[in-house]
Amino acid sequence: MSDQSKITIGLFGFGVVGKGFYEALIHTQNIQAKIKKIGIKIPGKARGAGKLPFTINEDDILQDEEINTVVELIDDPKAAFTFVKRALQNGKAVVSANKKMIADNFEELLNLQKQYNVSLLYEGACCASIPIIRCLEDYFGYDEVKSIRGIINGSTNYILSQMVDKGLLFNDALAAAQKLGFAEANPALDIEGHDAANKLSILLAHAFGCTALAGEFLYFGITNISRHDAEHACSKHCKIKLVARAQKIGDG
Repeated sequence: MSDQSKITIGLFGFGVVGKGFYEALIHTQNIQAKIKKIGIKIPGKARGAGKLPFTINEDDILQDEEINTVVELIDDPKAAFTFVKRALQNGKAVVSANKKMIADNFEELLNLQKQYNVSLLYEGACCASIPIIRCLEDYFGYDEVKSIRGIINGSTNYILSQMVDKGLLFNDALAAAQKLGFAEANPALDIEGHDAANKLSILLAHAFGCTALAGEFLYFGITNISRHDAEHACSKHCKIKLVARAQKIGDG
């Protein structure tokens, strides 16, 4: 394999997702890819990962001509957009899982992708490893999609399942999700519905060819769901789920 075809990665973020990506990459055989630099925000933070090529200077990644792919996995959407925009402008392919950043800047990001003729991949921003965007584009690209519906936030799905199946209180189910790494230390984006709304915003573009920010449609989370609600649903042989749904009405 030539040097031009090798993937040399600059990774932004080394939290739960970033570290998971790093571990998966180094344990995957027969892949011509390496991580050259890892951009972090707090240099002295304990990460339990040994000696790695950490940097607090984004230019060490964005200005490095050897790095041809930027993987963005940070939790700050504004900083993420800055990094992604500069990476595209510098001719680097970008992979991002930052659903809020992508949803808030969708059209500009697509324009940058076209302008600089580089790849922008964000499948993981919608349903993690479920290839929903690829499915919509490859299998339904020439069909009229009339509606989409699904459970697209795993954290809330786990919490609700624990409440219904095991009778846990909301806070106890949330704590269990955090302990297992399903929910962040600050779970507001998940439990208040923002995460699912941002994912739905991205899916709207691929399903219907239209864009809408999360604040432009109605959504809510699961913070008002009590154990009594879970018990009542169970008594009726029902489930409580946070479902994202969009439907095309008429010719609009």
